[in-house]
Amino acid sequence: MFAIEKPLPRPSEDSAPFWEAVGKGELRMQRCADCGHIRFPPAALCARCLSARCEWIALSGRGAVYSWIVVDQSQHPAFNVDVPYNVTIVQLDEGPRLHTNLVECPNDRIHIGMPVEAVFEKIGDDAALVKFRPRRSP
Repeated sequence: MFAIEKPLPRPSEDSAPFWEAVGKGELRMQRCADCGHIRFPPAALCARCLSARCEWIALSGRGAVYSWIVVDQSQHPAFNVDVPYNVTIVQLDEGPRLHTNLVECPNDRIHIGMPVEAVFEKIGDDAALVKFRPRRSP
C-alpha cells in the first residue's frame, strides 16, 4: 500500500510573499499603504479604500482562538491518520483572522479567547505551514 501525500499550498501571484515568509518562519501580511488596513487573504486592492498600494509587514504571530472545530472524519484520505484534528480560526492581535491548526494542545483544552502564538511546520524542502500553539509566558 502506498502513502497518500497531503496537498501542498499553491501560492498565487498575490499570496507568494505570504508563503515565502512562512517558509522562513515569519508571519507577514499586506498592509494598505494608504489607509493602514492589514488584509488577509492578500489581494490586488484594499477592501476598505480600494487602493492598490500595499506593503508586506511582519506581524507579531500572537493572537487568540476565535473559533474551532474538531474533525472526526477527514475529507481527504491523506488526513485520515491525523483524525481527530482541529481546524482553528485565530484572530491575530493585528486584526486579521487565519484558518489554521492548534498544536501542542489537546483538542478538549481549546477554548475561545485562548492566547496563542505562531509556530512554523516545514512540509518538504520548499514549503511550510503556519500553525499556532498555546502562548507561552514571556
